[in-house]
Amino acid sequence: MLSDQELLRYSRQILLPQIDIDGQLRLKQARALIVGLGGLGSPVALYLAAAGVGELHLADFDTVDMTNLQRQVLHDSTQVGRSKVDSAITRLSALNPQVRLVAHRQALDVDSLAAVLQQVDLVLDCCDNFTTREAVNAACVAAGKPLVSGAAIRLEGQLSVFDPRRDDSPCYHCLYGHGSEAELTCSEAGVAGPLVGLVGSLQALEALKLLAGFGEPLVGRLLLIDALSTRFRELRVKRDPQCPVCGARHG
Repeated sequence: MLSDQELLRYSRQILLPQIDIDGQLRLKQARALIVGLGGLGSPVALYLAAAGVGELHLADFDTVDMTNLQRQVLHDSTQVGRSKVDSAITRLSALNPQVRLVAHRQALDVDSLAAVLQQVDLVLDCCDNFTTREAVNAACVAAGKPLVSGAAIRLEGQLSVFDPRRDDSPCYHCLYGHGSEAELTCSEAGVAGPLVGLVGSLQALEALKLLAGFGEPLVGRLLLIDALSTRFRELRVKRDPQCPVCGARHG
């Protein structure tokens, strides 16, 4: 059941017929893993905690740097030099003490990813490198857990949802293969703060839809954001039956 305090705290989203009390209860019982607590992970963590997702697993091995503060709004100047996970716990605990926070301060490898995925219902990929994205995707396919993936660099953003529970869903590897061009990071190419805020907020919304069970998730679709001209495009993405990551699961 929801307490009187919870009914008051979440009253504005409970008013939505798509969520209602049943949806809020599902959120309270839900568990999500956020991989990366930077520009994308900041709005994701803030909005999921504010929405009342019952348990958030926070994974990041980095520390807060002054250059992060232009876009990583989960952290502030007093947290520079501190672990991003510890900084996030301080902020999220103040925002919503009813949410259980689980810290993962080390880089997640194949074994630790598999162990963590047994404890959660959904994963949000908010990291900034292809190797980690591939590892997270493979772990989600193996565990049968939905993955909400976002990316942003310069003035361009992307968003999609991969759900191995659905036969028609591609996985991250179906879409990107082994990668094309050399990886660029925000420190090399730059990025606009509001853009990562936009992509991360959309990731949080997709996660809430999946966890509470409403709306149409962005499965089989890739949302492309051009912040320079404020244009959004959507591409259909099909599952690759020969995909070395998810092909066997659906075979």
